[in-house]
Amino acid sequence: MALFPAFAETSSDKVEDSSKELGWLSNTSFQTRDAFSLHGRFLKKETSLSREVSSAEEQKEKEDNVPSKKKRKKSEKKKKKKKKHKKKSGRYSDSSGSDSETTYPSDLKREQEADRSQVAALANTFSWLDDLQSPAEQPFCMDRKPDQANWTYKSLYRGDVARYKRKGISSLGLDLRRQGVSWEESESNKKQKGRDKRKAADRYFSAVSRQLLRSQLALPTLPKSPDCRDVISAITFLPLGDHEGENNGGQTVGRVQTSSVNPLGVYDSSTALWLQGKGQPEQTEQQKQDVQTGESSVLMARRTEEFNRKLREQPSDTQLWIKFIHYQDELSSAEFGGEEEQQGSHSTEHRKSSYRAVLDKKLCIAERAVETNPTSIALQLERLRLCQELWEPSVLAKEWKKLVFLHPNSAPLWREYLLFSQSYFSNFTVPKVHSAYGKCLSTLSAVQDGSMVSHPALPGIEEDMLDIFTQQCHFLRQSGHSEKAISLFQAMIDFTFYKPDSVRELSTKQQVEFFEPFWDSGEARVGELGARGWKAWMLQQERGGWLQPSADEDEEEEEDEEEVKDRSRPRGTVWLDVECSREAAQWLPWRPDKAKGQSEEDCEDPDRQVLFDDIGPSLICLPSPELQIRFLLHFLSFLGLPVDSVLSPAPCQPGLLLENLSLLTQGIELQRPMTSYNLPELGVNSVGHMTTLQGTKKWVGLGKQGERFVTNVFNMVQPVLPLHHRAVLSLSWMQYEKLKVVRCLCSGNKKRLRPQGKSSKRVAKRLLKEPDNRSSLVLWREYAHLEWMLGNLEEARKVFSTATEIGGSKGLSSPTLCELCLLWSQLEVEDQAGGQGGGQTDVTMSPAVLVLTRLAEGTSSSSSSSSSSSLSPVAVLKARRSYEQALTASLSALDQVHNNPQTNAKGQEDLLGEKLRLSGLVGCYALFQYLTVGIQAANTVYGQAREKMEALHRTLDEQLKSDDETTPAADSSHVRKLASECQVLAVQQAALLRYHNSTSVFPLATLRQMLTSALSTWPGSAPLWCIYAQVENRYHSAGRARRFFQSVTRESSSVVPRLFAIVTEQQRKQLVDAAQRSCCSDATLPAFLPENGLSNRIRGLFESAIATEMGARCPLLWRMYMYFLVSEGKVDKATGIFYKALQNIPWAKGLYMDAVQLFPKQLQEFVDLMTEKELRLRLPLEELDILLED
Repeated sequence: MALFPAFAETSSDKVEDSSKELGWLSNTSFQTRDAFSLHGRFLKKETSLSREVSSAEEQKEKEDNVPSKKKRKKSEKKKKKKKKHKKKSGRYSDSSGSDSETTYPSDLKREQEADRSQVAALANTFSWLDDLQSPAEQPFCMDRKPDQANWTYKSLYRGDVARYKRKGISSLGLDLRRQGVSWEESESNKKQKGRDKRKAADRYFSAVSRQLLRSQLALPTLPKSPDCRDVISAITFLPLGDHEGENNGGQTVGRVQTSSVNPLGVYDSSTALWLQGKGQPEQTEQQKQDVQTGESSVLMARRTEEFNRKLREQPSDTQLWIKFIHYQDELSSAEFGGEEEQQGSHSTEHRKSSYRAVLDKKLCIAERAVETNPTSIALQLERLRLCQELWEPSVLAKEWKKLVFLHPNSAPLWREYLLFSQSYFSNFTVPKVHSAYGKCLSTLSAVQDGSMVSHPALPGIEEDMLDIFTQQCHFLRQSGHSEKAISLFQAMIDFTFYKPDSVRELSTKQQVEFFEPFWDSGEARVGELGARGWKAWMLQQERGGWLQPSADEDEEEEEDEEEVKDRSRPRGTVWLDVECSREAAQWLPWRPDKAKGQSEEDCEDPDRQVLFDDIGPSLICLPSPELQIRFLLHFLSFLGLPVDSVLSPAPCQPGLLLENLSLLTQGIELQRPMTSYNLPELGVNSVGHMTTLQGTKKWVGLGKQGERFVTNVFNMVQPVLPLHHRAVLSLSWMQYEKLKVVRCLCSGNKKRLRPQGKSSKRVAKRLLKEPDNRSSLVLWREYAHLEWMLGNLEEARKVFSTATEIGGSKGLSSPTLCELCLLWSQLEVEDQAGGQGGGQTDVTMSPAVLVLTRLAEGTSSSSSSSSSSSLSPVAVLKARRSYEQALTASLSALDQVHNNPQTNAKGQEDLLGEKLRLSGLVGCYALFQYLTVGIQAANTVYGQAREKMEALHRTLDEQLKSDDETTPAADSSHVRKLASECQVLAVQQAALLRYHNSTSVFPLATLRQMLTSALSTWPGSAPLWCIYAQVENRYHSAGRARRFFQSVTRESSSVVPRLFAIVTEQQRKQLVDAAQRSCCSDATLPAFLPENGLSNRIRGLFESAIATEMGARCPLLWRMYMYFLVSEGKVDKATGIFYKALQNIPWAKGLYMDAVQLFPKQLQEFVDLMTEKELRLRLPLEELDILLED
């Protein structure tokens, strides 16, 4: 009998060569009749089983399984003497298995023919060998349950492979001379079998196996075995199934279907379809998702390996460690994303558990990074940010204090610690944070002047100290303690500009000790009437002091108006009105008037008095004049005055100060489409303007006392400043007067406009009469613009012409003169916008063209010539040629800035600053081209200049970041100046294109392309975002704008793009709601109209914005979110957002006032919260009850 019965006939036919060819296949111990009898018995048994009902089989299996489990428990308790019998069962043996093929015994019983009729059926369940009543029973079992894991893994489960002892190392059927078998398991490894059991491969349900499945691409699986009930089949081999068919239907194909293009059945389905000229059927979404998941898992694994390799090679790279920590979020989303979708209702719990696991993993990486780089502050900060959600508040605060104690000279670390102190609700109180600011500034001052010998001063420590001081003042203002903030600025002005010469060489701490007697003496301070300064007071004290002057001036005492005008209104509304009015009137610190015999006991509100202990630790020294003028500009901006953004840069985290909606609504005036962006809104509330987000009462200025205070500050500070710094303060004062007129115009209050116009003109004329300002073209320009806004066009033209005569024949070489003529020509174009709008038919008669031509010629433009005279075409051509040459020369001069960015001499710095001022020249040339040629020519001029300047800015910015320690401070100011000029040019170009689009037929693609390119470069420019929002809201298709907002917010960490994305969607929702309401007569939205989905989109934008680090600490964002939810009728969710906002911005008093307005029934709870956190409360509820009773 042959070993393989299928080849039995073949071997018998070839008798002559059987011994040579197939001799090894013969096996005399195996008889043919035995094989046939076994096969017949198997068929007979399976035929009988196929007729039974499947439910009966399952019932029988259940009944058989129960006693077997019980017997197995009993057998496990037997002694070790029966261990050999258990090992022979093979099915439940704990063996490590073998990689070779299993050899099964073939010695069947010789008596099968005698008792063939009494053969028992094969058992359906497993049983122990010891449990058999007689060894003669069948020791085999037919396992009908398929093991699905065999399709996935490369081998059987190790417990299903029988153990056996191998005799020798040979194998049957191999040629010993040419072939052999290498057994992986040898006799010498028997001692390690116990160890291998622990290291065995994990099962398919383990986490390691699931990750293995995700990391490998999906492989084609083997076909399913035929059904056990359909054993009689013509298929005697495993068919090669159709892979696509298996994936689509999950069914196996018995035979490959033949066709005309596939006669032999050897082609797969994709090849057969290709031969027929057809395409493959589309894969299902689940299949595509599985393939994408596998590919992403492979990429994630490769990135993880790359991170590990780089960190082993470069363990000191702190940025690489931080990137690896942040990469864990991306890795977790890729690993657990699919599982979260499958969880269904348990997705929230699963997401929380996975988030906690990822947080622990990130913390472990951060701790390892800190151990490798113990001196890295960035890694320490990253570790503390991760611990913020894991540790207790007391432990976390202690760890922060320990860190700042170890690194007292690191200003960025102090800034993060202060931000943690004022934003961590559990430990937050205003006095505690205020003292932390004082501790920070006093420590940095000791490091700066060398008092702290243990730690050296780092570069740029003075700038950091000034930024922290300004941040402290804004913190006090936002928490309601305006008096302390004003006192800090007053003390700093005296401490900086009026310091006696005898104490200048002392340390900062000793100077503060000398300053305390002056502060407590009751002498008039900066901004008060009769203030002389600390230096004059010291000199006079050495001479014996001076007598207090009597109150000769008759001050007009303001009559106390009744605070509660309507007692019938709700209690919360009355509290809000009184609180806002007191904020506006009582922001100055209270001082006893000795001339009237007042003392400190006469103050009705003790919190209005400021003691020296509140301001002493925060006093710092500012040695350089640049820092001194920056400090003054910060103070003026704190008071609400416009300042130069180059000399007074924004703080490190401007999102902390955003509280006003004016940032998002600027530039809406259609009457001034080209000049409405000259005074951009910053979105920061000035002192005294604490109110609700959508408060109806808006103040134009600072009131009588505030305006008198500002005037006294200017009069006292200007004499001690250099000439060029005095010009900066005068410009800020002039722009403040113009800003008050603009607010009156926007409010439409003509009754208020007339007196405000007279007051502003009086201040402007007084400034121009000063000897230092008579030739200042900047002040002349602002005064002419003020006259133009008040409606005095002829007077404004006279002022402009006078200023051009002062400029002389400088022409295009003077940036200031170019800016003046640009404003004049823009106002002329706006004045004629109602007539013809776009390009002029006769450009020689245009006043704007005449102004620009005279500028190019270098001659003055008198008022008579600008109104009546005309130009010759030759003059226009000459002017164009002059503009072209001037622009080429100016752009080529920028290359010198690139080649030699560092300057030391003061004159060289001023010259370099003049070279960077190109906005006036480019604007004049572009407007000239627009009026004489067309919009395309003007767009070309702007594009050429912006491309050159933005390229230079990128180069200088990279140099500044790469060589921060050796770069002088002048370079940073030049980079800021260049960035400011680039943004001004972008706003000018966008305003001109939008103006032309509103007056002429012009494709919007040009304006949209220009805005997208500019906003990608300058994502923090609010005027550009306003123009973009206005352009995109004209169309119902919002897909393009949404994609652009998403791309910008993905790359930028600024909160400004996110705010404008929300505002754009809100405006679109208002348009849709208005269109739906127009279909019905009722004012309310009909209930049968479908939900447009914009509400959910806006909520999603809010949630994604507050999830960022900058957005979570932006008061404007949280307050807008609350108002939106209330407008949607979701009051409960709005309340939840309020308490969530308290966890991030507990210092913002405006948030509490919004909550009182939106949820007036919880007034007592909100006031108690403010009292607990010690925010400034000007109207206690007890006093409110008294006022309501009166």
